[in-house]
Amino acid sequence: MLKKNEIGKTGMKVARLAFGASSLGGVFHEINEKKAIEAVFTAVDNGLNFIDVSPYYGHYKAETVLGKALKDIPRDKYYLSTKVGRYGKDGVNTWDYSAKRATESVYESMERLNIDHIDLINVHDIEFQAALPGGLQKVVDETLPALVELRDKGIVSHVGITDLQLENLKWVVDHAPAGTVESILNFCHFCLNDDKLNDYLGYFEQKGIGVINASPLAMGLLSERGVPDWHPAPKPLVEACTKAAQHCKSRGTSIEKLAVQYSYSNPRIATTLFSSANPANVLKNIEAVQEPLDWDLVFEVREIIGSQQRVTWCNS
Repeated sequence: MLKKNEIGKTGMKVARLAFGASSLGGVFHEINEKKAIEAVFTAVDNGLNFIDVSPYYGHYKAETVLGKALKDIPRDKYYLSTKVGRYGKDGVNTWDYSAKRATESVYESMERLNIDHIDLINVHDIEFQAALPGGLQKVVDETLPALVELRDKGIVSHVGITDLQLENLKWVVDHAPAGTVESILNFCHFCLNDDKLNDYLGYFEQKGIGVINASPLAMGLLSERGVPDWHPAPKPLVEACTKAAQHCKSRGTSIEKLAVQYSYSNPRIATTLFSSANPANVLKNIEAVQEPLDWDLVFEVREIIGSQQRVTWCNS
């Protein structure tokens, strides 16, 4: 039985392991759509009641594929999270954090997803707005109020923000009216090679904000397959994680399993998202987090990663 947590004060009680749908967009490699839809069924049938997606993933493909699956799943079986602000078309990434585009995006997402209500709507990767005119203040003054208006109308239930940079998340929470931001989603900062999220948990708890952790494999760093070509991690970190993966294999397990177990282990984090378009991998991760975590092996892996602990990168 998967353990459950509430996301902040939202009332959403979710399994501490959650299904991230980025893989359904072919973000990491090409997918078999039939298998991808089966992966969603497998996740929900086995207790993963929180699903996260974005129009950006696969440039609308992930939402479209997920929507095909959701047509056949009772709406009370899951909470659905999607995002606004980051998009793309014909292989070109685009960003638009305006109130008008945010509002339009919500209705477009609902159509692709075959739903009439979104449980959690997020401003996606706010660091990109930090580099645009208006900076992060635009998220506070324009994007978030548009989403709050939709919350007031009952179109969405809850509002959150996401980013790689924890400092940006804190800045927006500090500058937005109390109660605006109900959850944050951060990735690659509570995994075997980087636990920086720990430094911020007390702050978010004090504010009553739920914490969602994503990418326990650090976008493929913590895998036997190794990082994809586009991964922005610096070479010394990649090399350290490769050695750690080899060490896990020599100990008769995989670094993927250990990484998912480790990210799941923190009860102060509402839920941890992993992504897979393969139903067998979904089951494997669900089974893994119900087994005891080998803390000795965690210590060994962190020793191997050594000085590369908490080495991060810029998003792209």
